[in-house]
Amino acid sequence: MDVISQIKQKARSCMQTIVLPESYDDRMVLAAGRVSREGLARVVLLGDPESVAARAASVGADLNGVELMAPAACPCLRDYVDQLVELRRHKGLTADAACRQLLALDNLFFAAMMVRKGDADGVVAGAFNSTGNVLRAALQVVGPAEGMHTVSSVMLMVTSNPDLGENGTLLFADCVVNPRPDARALAEIAVTTARSCRSLLGVEARVALLSFSTMGSAGHEEVDRVRQALEIARNLAPDELIDGEMQLDAAIVPDVAGKKAPDSPVAGRANALIFPDLNAGNIGYKLTERIAGARAAGLMVQGLARPFNDMSRGCTVEDIVSTVAMTAVQARGQGADGARIW
Repeated sequence: MDVISQIKQKARSCMQTIVLPESYDDRMVLAAGRVSREGLARVVLLGDPESVAARAASVGADLNGVELMAPAACPCLRDYVDQLVELRRHKGLTADAACRQLLALDNLFFAAMMVRKGDADGVVAGAFNSTGNVLRAALQVVGPAEGMHTVSSVMLMVTSNPDLGENGTLLFADCVVNPRPDARALAEIAVTTARSCRSLLGVEARVALLSFSTMGSAGHEEVDRVRQALEIARNLAPDELIDGEMQLDAAIVPDVAGKKAPDSPVAGRANALIFPDLNAGNIGYKLTERIAGARAAGLMVQGLARPFNDMSRGCTVEDIVSTVAMTAVQARGQGADGARIW
C-alpha cells in the first residue's frame, strides 16, 4: 500500500471535519464529493447552497453527505465577529470591518474562524487563492501552535528506492514558506517536521539538519546557524531524534554516514530532511522530482495551532482529495490548542 493510501486509511479511522472555502472552484466541488464518497472526512463547503448545488450539477459532482454552509446565514456569525475583533483589536479592527472580512467572497477568514472556534478540525484552500491570502487568514485567525513562532511547509517525497527514508518516503522542509530562517526558526521547522512525520507516517522521526558541512567538517557562518538550530531544537524537543549538521549523503547513505558521522543516531537513515534555506529546499525537491523521478505526494503547512493547508493553484482534484486526507490525519495529531496528543 502506497503512503497516500495509508494516509487515507488513517483519515477514515478518525473522521475529522474539514472545511473547503473555495466552493467557487470546480475542482473543490468535485473533490468534496469524492472525499465524502470515500469516507475520508466530514466536508463543509462554504458558499450559497443553491449556487453550490447548481455548480455541482454542472460539473457532475455528487455532494451527498457534504454540508453546504452560507457564512451570512450561520448562527455563529455574531460570535465570530466578536472573536475577530478581539483578536485584531490591536490593529484597530472594528465590528463592521470584521463582519466584512468574515463575509468576503473568498470565505477564507470564515473558514479560519470555524477552525479556531472548534467548529471544524481543519481547512484546505489555495486552489483559487494565492498562498499569501491563504496564509494571511491562517496566521491572523488560527495563529501558531503553542510555543512556536514559525509556520513552514513540509512535503512528502516518494521515491522508488525502499532503502531511502521510510520505505522510500522522505519529508522535505521547508520548500515553500521561509526564504532564510534564522536558527530559532530552523529549529522550530525541525521540531514540527518531526511531529508531522509521526502523524502522517506513524513512525519515529529521524530528522537531519542539512548543510554543506558534516559534524564540523567546514567552518562558516551558515554552518554555525545550522549548529545553533540543532541546539535549540534539542532544547525544544529533547525526545525527538534530530541531528546535524550533515551533508545530504551523510544523512541518507549508511556507508557515507559510517565514515562522516558514525556516532549519529540519524545519519544514514534520516526520514526527514531540513534544508537550511528556501533556495536549497525548493531546488532540492525539484531536483529529486525531475532527475530522480520521485513524486511530490503532498504538501502541508505546519506550525499552526490547527491545520490550515494551502494548495497549488495548479492542483488536481486528486491533489485536493489527498490533502484533505492529510489534513484530517494532521488534525487528529493535535489537541484543540495545537498541542500534541500522542
